[in-house]
Amino acid sequence: MSQPQPVRGTHDLLPEDFARHARVQQIARDMAGRFGYFEMATPIFEFTEVFARTMGETSDVVSKEMYSFESRGGESMTLRPEYTAGICRAFISNGLQQQVPFKVFATGPMFRYERPQKGRQRQFHQIDVECIGAAEPDADVEVIALGAAILEALGVLKDCTLEINTLGDQESRQAYRAVLVDYFGDHRGSLSKDSLDRLERNPLRILDSKDPGDRVLVEKAPLYTDYLNSASKDFFAEVLAGLDLLGIGYHVNQRLVRGLDYYTHTAFEFTTTALGAQGAVIAGGRYDGLIEALGGKPTPGIGWAGGVERLAMLAEGAPETIRPIAVIPVGEAAEAAALKLAYSLRRAGHVIEMAFKGNLSKRMKRANKLNARAAILLGEDELARDVCTLRDLDKGEQTEVALTALDPALAALGRG
Repeated sequence: MSQPQPVRGTHDLLPEDFARHARVQQIARDMAGRFGYFEMATPIFEFTEVFARTMGETSDVVSKEMYSFESRGGESMTLRPEYTAGICRAFISNGLQQQVPFKVFATGPMFRYERPQKGRQRQFHQIDVECIGAAEPDADVEVIALGAAILEALGVLKDCTLEINTLGDQESRQAYRAVLVDYFGDHRGSLSKDSLDRLERNPLRILDSKDPGDRVLVEKAPLYTDYLNSASKDFFAEVLAGLDLLGIGYHVNQRLVRGLDYYTHTAFEFTTTALGAQGAVIAGGRYDGLIEALGGKPTPGIGWAGGVERLAMLAEGAPETIRPIAVIPVGEAAEAAALKLAYSLRRAGHVIEMAFKGNLSKRMKRANKLNARAAILLGEDELARDVCTLRDLDKGEQTEVALTALDPALAALGRG
């Protein structure tokens, strides 16, 4: 029998990789808390309708990439491909309309069937921020500022560019939609099959096309900003003024769009070229029509999602690890006492490593392999006098310490 392998598009997070991921998630969690965002979680799978209604039947995610299955009861279920739809569903089903602005942070695995590549897997992880119930431009500024603060805390903001655009309100959107239908309708013969399907139903989706022929047409398409009404222009101006006030740099990218009908006003991405081809590490926008599309009362919202894998690759330096203290019994008679001491020190807050077997030499080799900060040696003679030998593995020095004074002695060593 051949050795078992992970499913294509998935990967094991071994301790070092997990530590990098956990660092990204913890920094994001802490920063979100400073901004007043509380952590929540949604189920890993939802009724398929939740994603189909919110992401759009014509989107690539819904039509090509979702992991959907039929339950034993005959209902269509889908592993979540993103967080926003599930959080908005939770907002409605838990009756949270009276708790706006509903400001939440979430992190966890997502699932999309797409070609695996560096930084992109079929099971991947995201950090996510949503602010539901705030229609003011200041909410857009706060959400973007939170993203910038997380990138700065990770040490990667300098490698990223904030791309931002406005999609305007529904009146502006309808005016632009009509212009796009006319423009792309005159070039039907040059459109890809997918874009032809989108032409009547959702022409803005064509602007997201990756097809080379479509991209040529997109580059010459009319600009959204030429069809914005004054209210939309004023809203965008307030967002940019807020970013200026906070000193957050940006680049207005008039080709940046969100194709689904419930997206309005601000759309943005933090992009980088540090991982090769330009790609987004955080992307989001305002979705004032999404709650209503799910069957709730009209409620504004804005949010973003960031890829943990990409951020972990981009982040500087190795994650901080706490170096352990090795407890090493010298002789069989000290085994029980060492086990008890290790348990006591762990309860006191120390990270303790205790090998299960081996002589002094083997256990010291293991301590060095684990980059232990210090070793506590316990032999029969020490136990008889209620003391231990504390060896500083960085300095190569050792001292005899009373067991009652061991806790402060370890604290004085620090983490090295």
